[in-house]
Amino acid sequence: MERFKLGVVEARFAEIIWDNAPLSTRELVELCQKELQWKRTTTYTVLKKLCNRGIFVTKDSMIYTKISRDQFRAIRSESFVQENFQGSLPAFLAAFVSCKPLTLEELADIKEFVDSYGK
Repeated sequence: MERFKLGVVEARFAEIIWDNAPLSTRELVELCQKELQWKRTTTYTVLKKLCNRGIFVTKDSMIYTKISRDQFRAIRSESFVQENFQGSLPAFLAAFVSCKPLTLEELADIKEFVDSYGK
């Protein structure tokens, strides 16, 4: 799952693509110049890295998502729980709520979510 670990800058770059895809490489260069103050070569270098990791794909100077933002987050979340809690979601939740108590609304949302998967 190393291929789905992103540094802070790579994550910001990926967000730009997810927010605007599909987009042309020219549009991406312009966005990165504006938002990250990157040169064209930096944009192409990082794009190639993320394409090689299977997150994005380019075809005919267009950039497409190969993995959606939600799919990426799901993969990263599963990997985190596996690596840190031996795959136990209850152990993760116990650790999480020990540091940040849940509101009644959050508890209701979680219960509704869990109940919907039980059907």
